[in-house]
Amino acid sequence: MQSANDLKQLLFNINHKSYPAYKSARGAYQFPNYILSIDHVQGDPFAAPSRVSIHVTGKTAAFPPSLYDTYEKRIALQDYLLRQFARAIAPYSFRAKGSGKSGLLGVSRCGQEILERTACVFNAANGSLVLNMEIGFPANGRTIAAQELIRILFDFLPGCVEKSLFYHSLNPKTCAAVAALSEDQQAIRQQLKEKHLTAFVADGAILPRETGVSDLPMKHAVPFSSPDTLRVTLDLPNHGPISGMGIPLGVTLIVGGGFHGKSTLLQALEMGVYNHIAGDGREYVITDASAVKLRSEDSRNISNVDISLFIHDLPGKSDTTAFSTADASGSTSQAANVIEGMESGTGLFLIDEDTSATNFMVRDELMQRVVADSEEPITPFISRVRDLYEKLEISSILVAGSSGSYFHVADTVIQMKEYIPHDITERAKAIAAEFPPFTASVRPFALPSFQRHPLPDKVLTGSDRTKVKVMGQESILVNKSLTDLRAVEQLTDSEQLSGLAALLLEAAERAMDGKKTLIQVVDLLEKEMDEKGLSTFLAPGRPGDLARPRRQEIFACLNRCRNLKFR
Repeated sequence: MQSANDLKQLLFNINHKSYPAYKSARGAYQFPNYILSIDHVQGDPFAAPSRVSIHVTGKTAAFPPSLYDTYEKRIALQDYLLRQFARAIAPYSFRAKGSGKSGLLGVSRCGQEILERTACVFNAANGSLVLNMEIGFPANGRTIAAQELIRILFDFLPGCVEKSLFYHSLNPKTCAAVAALSEDQQAIRQQLKEKHLTAFVADGAILPRETGVSDLPMKHAVPFSSPDTLRVTLDLPNHGPISGMGIPLGVTLIVGGGFHGKSTLLQALEMGVYNHIAGDGREYVITDASAVKLRSEDSRNISNVDISLFIHDLPGKSDTTAFSTADASGSTSQAANVIEGMESGTGLFLIDEDTSATNFMVRDELMQRVVADSEEPITPFISRVRDLYEKLEISSILVAGSSGSYFHVADTVIQMKEYIPHDITERAKAIAAEFPPFTASVRPFALPSFQRHPLPDKVLTGSDRTKVKVMGQESILVNKSLTDLRAVEQLTDSEQLSGLAALLLEAAERAMDGKKTLIQVVDLLEKEMDEKGLSTFLAPGRPGDLARPRRQEIFACLNRCRNLKFR
């Protein structure tokens, strides 16, 4: 390994040379308190920035093991250090001058959720850490400006590392609070199972977000307050007793007038599958980690999915036990989403009437009289929701603003009034008894087949030089294969899509042999992430920073990839 002085001398030697000479700087260099590794050098100052990693030994970082002795604490600590480093480098980005991206200092931008990321990896075995970042190597035109890079690497960066990645420079109480919150959030998840709950929303939580494009908490929002009949008190190891609304297993209906907070509550529950940072307002909004948000998804790709639980006797004699289409309707897409959610192992469905196919959710009495059941190929969700819970232990939380038919099948009814929930179960049931329940001839409940075997085509496997492009939180492009993920609403970070792209390639190249089922393929991917870490999926041609997606989103991605065929 070379020294920091060697790097400085090398940069002096290539100053004013053509930009490609920067590539000679690749390698690892020992600085006083860390190793700086120049992993990838950009081709020119206008290209994607160079990739640099900072390696700190456990002895130097000196974080107490109590801050990372569980998986949850370790991920929370990584997240905290990444945020601290991002704050430290922000004032220095573009302080070094030049053309193109010269002087850029960048690192993963974390949102309100705490995710496992490759941008900062903490080794629980020895307390060491690696932080990955981007630096725009400076140039004047396409001529190396080495003095500016020396400013970055020798003047700016050491102070940022010292300030944000060493325990002695950080506030010990804040570090302990990060670990404590993580431990408390995990305790709530455990108590959900023990108390037979699907979700918990703490009293005082702030659910509304600042704007439609900002995930920060809304100022002056109405704090959440549980109805007495649904209030539970949980005992947390650090926070102590905490009270809030416990949503029980079964079928829960959320109702209320427009703009009173129905969808806001559901959106908080959607994101409750992740832990949130302190100050977010949803730190103690915790949902069953396997929850799946269902919606209709016109035009999505479906391959060999058994949707016969909901769709049968289609015109043209289409086989709905192995249904395929490149252009799904609202009802067939939502039916497939339910079955694929079951395949992923979910224990909770989250549904908003506004984003659902009406004919998939319910048929009213007048429509049944006009169009006979024998002429309707759709068995609506209302006819299956009880069986999903009673036979498969899959609960449902539904937002309804216009259809009252679900009052008959709901176990719990919550009405939102000016962002405050009220338990109206008894009153709703009493009023519903005055109206006939939804009835229709329904086929017997039969568990769908999950013996689907994915096979990739040459678009995913036939290229020697794989190209990956991630378009925000909307889609991924692997070679020429576009996978649309806009309707997968629980994806919260573009780096999760980068992770999905890497997992898709890994599965196509190594796991999909035509013998393994989709479940077995995803099991293998998760096992590899658990045992080797997410960083094992980093490779040339793939995005540099990944965030770990949930099991449910891995299924969603593979199911939507048009260049995977299932048999």
